Amino acid sequence: MLRSELERFVEEDLGEWDDSSNLVREAEAKAVIIAKENCIISGLTEALEIFAYFGLEAEPLFEEGEGVPAGGEVIYVRGNARKILQSERLVLNFMARMSGISTLTRECVLRAKARGSVRVACTRKTTPGFRLYEKKAVFLGGGDTHRFNLSDAVLIKDNHIHLQGLEESLRRARSQASFTKKIEVEVENLEDMLLAAEMGADIIMFDNMAPAEIAKGIELLQKRGLRNRVLLEASGGIKPNDIEDYASTGVDVISLGDLTRNARWIDLSLEIE
Repeated sequence: MLRSELERFVEEDLGEWDDSSNLVREAEAKAVIIAKENCIISGLTEALEIFAYFGLEAEPLFEEGEGVPAGGEVIYVRGNARKILQSERLVLNFMARMSGISTLTRECVLRAKARGSVRVACTRKTTPGFRLYEKKAVFLGGGDTHRFNLSDAVLIKDNHIHLQGLEESLRRARSQASFTKKIEVEVENLEDMLLAAEMGADIIMFDNMAPAEIAKGIELLQKRGLRNRVLLEASGGIKPNDIEDYASTGVDVISLGDLTRNARWIDLSLEIE
């Protein structure tokens, strides 16, 4: 991460004067980070950067994206005891948050693979200022990061259509966007789906549509000879338990806000040896 970003995180956590860590006399110490539950570990790179900032030596025992069993030792750290205490919470926050996202993503990816080769993707429903790390955690869990920001692709949503109609929105997208950008259309009915496909949309997103309706739409696209011209994405209110049903419809991508919005933090602890 950028030095300025790292320092901002450190400043937020330490404040102006850290009386808590200064209770400890100057001494060398060893510590270990332990996973209290099974997880897909991520945030190791950020943890090592934070430890290095505090002048500590850290040795990871796993690779990013690897499975760690409950009770597994994840990182050894050595150095000044005060610095270990000062870096502890920031490191654990990064790792617990990112590992939670990676673990949930891996669960969803495995559910999807049981029904075919559909991709599992996240959305832009991320914590402001922390998107890079949350999307990285999705990637480490085996998921697709989708758009990082509004500039990565053109997404015509329901509000665009309400303001100026689907045809006008697609026309303007084609005339204004670079040839390097894909154009995706969010549809809520099969009529708009067909229009988007016929007008050359690169991706069609079925928004808040039941699996049975999506399957019906895909069958209609096949009959019209349009299926192979577009990527198909299912999104909107999809939960991890719904993955198999949506994967069975024949879509190419399933996107879930839950991957970043509702992922549970993994229980990790730092113990002085």
